[in-house]
Amino acid sequence: IGPNGAGKTTMFNCISGVRRPDRGHVRFDDRLIDHLRPDQRARLGIARTFQNLLLFQDMTVLENLMVPLDAFAPRGLVSDALRLPRARYEERRANEMARAVLHFLGISAHAGTRAGDLPVGLQRRVELGRALCLRPTLLLLDEPAAGLDARETAELAALLPRIRQRFSLSMLLVDHDMALVMRACDHIYVLDFGIVISQGQPQAVRNDPAVIRAYLGEGAA
Repeated sequence: IGPNGAGKTTMFNCISGVRRPDRGHVRFDDRLIDHLRPDQRARLGIARTFQNLLLFQDMTVLENLMVPLDAFAPRGLVSDALRLPRARYEERRANEMARAVLHFLGISAHAGTRAGDLPVGLQRRVELGRALCLRPTLLLLDEPAAGLDARETAELAALLPRIRQRFSLSMLLVDHDMALVMRACDHIYVLDFGIVISQGQPQAVRNDPAVIRAYLGEGAA
C-alpha cells in the first residue's frame, strides 16, 4: 500500500519486466531476471493483472483465457497447421483448463460472451482467470478492486485466499481499498516515494505513525 505516486505500480512494472529498474536488481526464485522480457518472466511463473483492464474485448471470455494457454503450449507451427494429434491434444487440454478456471471463478455461464459486453466486475474476474491460466507461482494484482462495488469487493476478498490455496501460489496485491487489504493480506509493505517505510502484520502497519503521516501528513500521527 501507499499514497498515490508512492511507486507501487512502478514496482510491479519492474518485477514483471514492463520497465527496467534504474538501480538495483530483480531476483525471482533465487535467479537474476533483469535481462528477461515480460514473456520470459511469465514462463518462469510471474503473472499480473493491470489497473486498466487489458482484455481482448472482441474475443469471448473463454478465448481470452485460451490465449496464454495457446501461447505457451508445447507444440509447433507445423503440428498446428497439419492438425497433428499432439496439437489436437494440447488444444483440448487448454480448453479443459480454461473451463476449469472459469468454473472456479464462478463465471462459466459467460464462457461464450464477448468480453467487452461484460460489466467491470466480471471483466475483472476474466482478467484474473487469464492470469491464472499462466499457472504462475507469483501473481501480481494491481488494484483488482478498481471499479468494483462493495459487494464485489467483499467477494474478491473472500476469493483471493481460495486462489492462493487452490493454485499454490504467492500474491502481491496493490490496492487502495483498506478493507480488502486488511482482510486478504498476511503481510503489508508500505511504500512512500519508492521507499519501504513500514512492514508487518496488517494491524501493526495500520497503527504505525510513519504510515499515518505518509497518508495524512505531518502532525496527523
